[in-house]
Amino acid sequence: MIEVKNLHKSFVSKKTTVKALDGLSFTAKDGEITGILGPNGAGKTTCLRTLYGLLKADEGSVIVDGINVAEDPLAVRKSLGIFPDKFGLYERLTAYEQVDYFASIHGMHGAAKHQAIETVFKELEMTELAHRRTTGFSQGQRMKVTLAQALVHQPKNFVLDEPTRGLDVMSTRILRNYLAAHKEKGHCILFSSHVMQEVAALCDRVIIVANGKLAAEGTPQELCDLAGEKLLEDAFVKLIGSDEGVAA
Repeated sequence: MIEVKNLHKSFVSKKTTVKALDGLSFTAKDGEITGILGPNGAGKTTCLRTLYGLLKADEGSVIVDGINVAEDPLAVRKSLGIFPDKFGLYERLTAYEQVDYFASIHGMHGAAKHQAIETVFKELEMTELAHRRTTGFSQGQRMKVTLAQALVHQPKNFVLDEPTRGLDVMSTRILRNYLAAHKEKGHCILFSSHVMQEVAALCDRVIIVANGKLAAEGTPQELCDLAGEKLLEDAFVKLIGSDEGVAA
């Protein structure tokens, strides 16, 4: 379970101060897929980076399976599968070498590590990519490698930042099926997306963030009912108090 409590974060330059998070609080539960929606600049990625331990909150806390990120970030990272907003790969390595490297970082070794790599490659339908260098990989192939390296250590919690961005239909289906299967196994899955249909179809609960604060939360249907709308996109626009359009 992931608990975000009264999170504040500002970025200060010589000329201005930008308040990215302004008391954001929510909970993502085990056995559920929780989506984060918000317009550009709402604070979604700042929240996720604070959760990873890449940023330090000015105030508030993030608790993952009872562990405070600020107090023991290494223990928290062991329980997280982090899928970042950019698919950065070491392109001279093969897909297998890439995932093997991240498995080693998480303390895996020997036969157990080899079996974990084989399992995640099979689950993501990427066995044929295993021994190819990642240079020149398509967006979908890069997604699979990035996801495999995030999940090879079999974390309890998945955190994904716009995971289907730029993917084709088949790659998107593989990812959705993978997340749905692991939700059924009791994993906590938290992801941001700008695809309303995806959020409505996959998510058990949705967190809507605007101006660094919680604007609304509930099931997709509850949010539609709250806004008096039939479509989640229309409900989203009404609940953030904007007619400018797209979540990102």
